[in-house]
Amino acid sequence: MRITALNPPFLPHYSRGQRSPAVTRSGTLYFPIWLSYAVGALEQAGHTVQFLDSPAMDLNWEQTEQRIREFSPELIVVETSTPSIISDIQTADLLTETGAVVFVVGTHPSALPEETVLLGGKFHGAVLGEYEKPILAVAAAVEAGGALKGIPGTAIRTESGTEVTPADGYLQDLDSLPFVSSVYAAHLPVERYNNPNALHPQVMIIGGRGCPNQCSFCVFPQTLTGRRYRSRSVENVVAEMKWVQENMPEVQAIFFEDDTISADMQRLRHLSSEIVRAGVTISWTCNMRATADFETLRQCHAAGLRSVCVGFESGCNEILAAMRKGLETDQMVEFMNSARKASVLVHGCFLFGIPGETRDTARRTLDFALSLNPDTAQFYPLMVYPGTDAYTDVQKAGLLVTSSWRDWLKEDGTHACVVRTPDMTPDELVEFCNYARRKFYLRPGYILKKAWHSLFDAGERHRTLLAFRTFRKYIFRRKK
Repeated sequence: MRITALNPPFLPHYSRGQRSPAVTRSGTLYFPIWLSYAVGALEQAGHTVQFLDSPAMDLNWEQTEQRIREFSPELIVVETSTPSIISDIQTADLLTETGAVVFVVGTHPSALPEETVLLGGKFHGAVLGEYEKPILAVAAAVEAGGALKGIPGTAIRTESGTEVTPADGYLQDLDSLPFVSSVYAAHLPVERYNNPNALHPQVMIIGGRGCPNQCSFCVFPQTLTGRRYRSRSVENVVAEMKWVQENMPEVQAIFFEDDTISADMQRLRHLSSEIVRAGVTISWTCNMRATADFETLRQCHAAGLRSVCVGFESGCNEILAAMRKGLETDQMVEFMNSARKASVLVHGCFLFGIPGETRDTARRTLDFALSLNPDTAQFYPLMVYPGTDAYTDVQKAGLLVTSSWRDWLKEDGTHACVVRTPDMTPDELVEFCNYARRKFYLRPGYILKKAWHSLFDAGERHRTLLAFRTFRKYIFRRKK
C-alpha cells in the first residue's frame, strides 16, 4: 500500500521533532525521529512510503500538497506538535480531500486524544503514544478495508464524537526495527539537520526508550515512551553506528536522542567497550544525567564520546525538588568536574519558571551556571506541554497564562512562555533567559577559549560557525 508520512509545513525552519518544538535561536533542526522510525516499520512491513519533511525540504503547503497528490497515497500520517497543532489539524483536514485516510501522531494527540480529534472535522483519527504498533495496525486495516475503530493506541472520529482505545503496551523488541539512519539516508536531506552540540553533518538515533526519572517537565516519557527504560541490544546499536560509518561517509557524528543514555550505567560502559572492539571511530554525543561517574565518562570518551547534553536545570535545591529532578547541586558539581577530567564537553541546560521560582532563585541559577562553566549552555523558560506533570502543576497553581496553543511561540517562532511565577511575568522569564545567555556567552574569557578551540579543530570551527550564524542575532539583541 502507498503511504505518505508528513512532517507538515508551518514556520520556516520549525523544529517540530524536539522536546520543545520551536524555531531555535541556535539553528537547531531535529530529524523527525519518531516519524522516521514509523516509516522504517511501515517499509519493513512491505508498504511503499513517501516521506516528506516540509520544514527541512523548504516545501510550502502548495508544494507539499502537489507532491502528495502525485504520489496518490491511501494513508497519510501527519506529525504534530503543541505550538503548531491548529495548523497541523487544518493540514490533516485538507489532506482528506486527496481521498486518503488521514491520521495525526505526536505528543499532543497522545496527551489530548479526544480534544485533538475534535479540533478538526474531517481527518480520521490519531495514533497515541509510540507510533510503530498502532500505525502498522491502522495500515493493515486500511489495506484490508476493515474497521478502524478498536485498534489499540488510537482515537477514531465517529458520528457522535471520538472513540479512544488505549494502547496495549510499548514495543519491547527494539532490535526488530530497521536502522533509523537507513531511513534518513533513503528519504531525507541529512545535511539540513543540525544539533549544535554535535559535529555536523550528523544523524540522530535512539538506543533506548523511556526514562525512569521523574522530572515533571520532560514530555517524551510522559506522552510517548513511558517511565520504564527499554533498550536495544548493545550489539544492535554498535551495528548501526558501523553502518553509518560505512554507508554515510559525509556524516561526522551520531547523536543519541535517548532521554538519558546513562539510565543503565553498566550498559553504557558495555556499549563503550563494544564500540572500541568493533572499530567504530565516528564521534558521538548524547543526553546524559549528571550522575555518571568519572570512570564511565572516561570509557565513553575513549570510545568516541565528544560531548554530552545535561539537564542541570537549577542552582537551587528547593527548585530541583519542586521539579522532581532527583538530584542536588553538589552532585552536579561533581559530575562537571568528572566530565572535565575525562575531556568530555558539556552542554548545560538551565530552566526558569518552575512553581516556587523567584527572582532570587533565578539569579542563583545563573550564578551556578557561570560557576559550573560548561562548554556551552542553554537558558530557557519552563515549557509546559499537555500530558506532563509540569502542565498539571502550573494549572493547579493558577500560573498558566495562555489563550491559544500558538501562545507557546513568539511571532518569529522562537520560544515564548505561558507560565508566570508570583513575582515574574512570562515576558520577564523570557527576558531573564536572554540576559542569562548574554552573561554566559559574552564573557571575554569564554570568547577567547572558544576562538582558541576553533582555531585548531576544524570540526569544532564548522560547528561553532554554523550555530553562530543564527545565534548572533539573538545574543546581541537587547529588549527595547
